[in-house]
Amino acid sequence: MSRINTNIPALVANRVLAQQNQKLNLSLNRLSTGMRINNGKDDPAGLIASEALRAEENAISAAIYNIGRANNVVAVAEAGLDEVSNLLTELESLIDRSSNEAGISADERNANQLQIDSILQSINRIATSTEFQGKKLLNGELDYSTSSVATASIAGVSVNSARIVNEGNRAVVVDVTASAQKARLSYLGTTVGASAVTLEVTGRYGTETLSFAANAVIANVVSAVNQSSDLTGVTATVASTGLLRFESTGYGTSEFVTVRTLQGTFAVTGGDAGSYTDRGRNVTATVNGASVAADGLRIFARSSTLSLDVDLTATFGTTPGSSTFYIVGGGADFQISPRVSLSGMESIGMRAVSTGNLGDSTNGTLASLSSGGANQLSSGSYAVAQRIIRSAQTQISSLRGRLGAFQKDTLESTSNALRITLENTTAAESAIRDTDFAEETSNLTRSQILVQSATNTLRLANAAPQQVLALLG
Repeated sequence: MSRINTNIPALVANRVLAQQNQKLNLSLNRLSTGMRINNGKDDPAGLIASEALRAEENAISAAIYNIGRANNVVAVAEAGLDEVSNLLTELESLIDRSSNEAGISADERNANQLQIDSILQSINRIATSTEFQGKKLLNGELDYSTSSVATASIAGVSVNSARIVNEGNRAVVVDVTASAQKARLSYLGTTVGASAVTLEVTGRYGTETLSFAANAVIANVVSAVNQSSDLTGVTATVASTGLLRFESTGYGTSEFVTVRTLQGTFAVTGGDAGSYTDRGRNVTATVNGASVAADGLRIFARSSTLSLDVDLTATFGTTPGSSTFYIVGGGADFQISPRVSLSGMESIGMRAVSTGNLGDSTNGTLASLSSGGANQLSSGSYAVAQRIIRSAQTQISSLRGRLGAFQKDTLESTSNALRITLENTTAAESAIRDTDFAEETSNLTRSQILVQSATNTLRLANAAPQQVLALLG
């Protein structure tokens, strides 16, 4: 080339040098920031994918944090329940020792009553003082609220968990399809017979031996059996037809009645397979169309969206029919999923553990054991008091078990799964956005060499026109 006005080789060399400088700067930028994508032009599609993965990472991290807080709440509640459980054990010990009437003095019994009162006050104190960041956990604040509960059909409702949309409610339809039954044996006759009779009557609570003289009327049998019903769990009535009936005090397969004749002749009918023992039958029911487990008149519904225990009245539980009520709110809600939704929320109910709420509808509550209560020590109702305490212990242990299962099988397992998900999501986001230092270092070295080469080429291209001047010499 012999032209000097336009230096084409210099233009080409300058363009290549600019490109290599751009690549060199890009490599330096990536190596200094550690990021392969620093702005949209670096990789538009990769930027979009990376930002979506970053949002997922933040949501997963928030869910893991929420699970940690939920664990803290449950741990505080469980600690309070543990102390209540210890107090109930001590309470039963006092009742058992006080029942040894011939072995303790009146002053000692009064002292035991004072200690019982103190224990009951401590239980109420724990129920009202167990809290997490100002939210009380065991006073019923985190229990579920219900409405339209027909007391003629439903004796009690305990909601363990329920998923309810904001400002909404959940209908619960209870259908009794087969009635519950008491254990029952029958005897037909107006007297025990012409000879003396000794009967052994056994029920859920224990056994009692009763003796009757020859020709004793049935009314005497009824009176004797009913006087011992607290010890045996068996009652006796005479039907309008004159039929004597031995019945369990409760319903269900855990109830039974056995009437054995130890002396004389006293033939009972109605036993299982012709024996002198009969067992009760649990109610058969559905909740919202799904079959449920049952124990006597109590039914247990368990599903991913609803878990509750319902005590049916004897009238409803022995007559097929339907009853509807609504869960309108309450419970402790924990959002433990990265996506905020009803399906990602877990709920659990914590009923009040005060003395007025622990116990059962048949025997009474713990409050009845206090001074002036129906089952205070001076009343002599030791067996009833023990049943109340054991019912309260069952309620506390059941609640602790539910909270423990919630921690282990829901919170911890979900947390473990989310941590693995977070690792994989972070790895995916890193693969898209982070700098591969081995690759980028190679690119940097290559760019440095090419920049040096382009610089030398440009220098040579700029020197070439000077050689044309030799033609003028």
